[in-house]
Amino acid sequence: MDLGGVLLNIDYNRTSAAFKALSGGDFDQMYSQAKQESLFDQLETGRITPMEFREKLRELGFQRSDVELDTAWNAMLLDFPEHRLNFLEQLSKENTLYLFSNTNDIHIQSFEARMESEGQLERFRNCFQNIYYSSVVGRRKPEVSTFQWVLRAEGLEASKVLFIDDSEQHVVGAREAGVDAYHLKAGEEVSSLFV
Repeated sequence: MDLGGVLLNIDYNRTSAAFKALSGGDFDQMYSQAKQESLFDQLETGRITPMEFREKLRELGFQRSDVELDTAWNAMLLDFPEHRLNFLEQLSKENTLYLFSNTNDIHIQSFEARMESEGQLERFRNCFQNIYYSSVVGRRKPEVSTFQWVLRAEGLEASKVLFIDDSEQHVVGAREAGVDAYHLKAGEEVSSLFV
C-alpha cells in the first residue's frame, strides 16, 4: 500500500504554489505527480542528502533558507484522517500489511512529527509488518525490480499481493512484477475497496 494520496492526504499544487511564491526556477517543469527531474529521484532514493537537495534548489534559482525550502517542499503534506487510521487498524487484524512509499527524509520527518503530535504514529506503525520508504531502502517505484526486491525481502508470492497506489505509473510497475494492483483515483476512498 502506498502512503501519500492513499492514506495521507496530499496536494502537489500546494508545493507548486509555495515554490512559485518563493520565486526562482520553474518548479512545475521540475516536479509533478506523474514526472519529476532526477534531483527528486536522487532525494527519494537517498543518493543525496536533504542538505544537498536544498543546495541544488538554490542552484536552480530558489535562494532561500533551509526552513523556507523545507516549508515549501512539505506544503503538499496534509492530514492523516483518523477514519483511515481506524480502517488500517481493523484491516491489519486479518491481513498482513506492508507500506511502500516513494518519499524522502524531509517529508518523513515532517509527517511523522505531525502524526506523533496527534498520537497517531505508533498506531500507524503497528498496522504494518514492514514499512518501506524509498529514501531508506534506496529503491523507488515504479521500477519492476523494486517490486521484485520487496517481494523477495518479505518472501511474498506476487500473485497473492494486492498493491494500492494513487499514481498510475506505479500501478503499472507493480502489475509488470506480477502483483495485483489497484489505481486509487482522485476522490476515491481506500476503505471503500474493502466494504
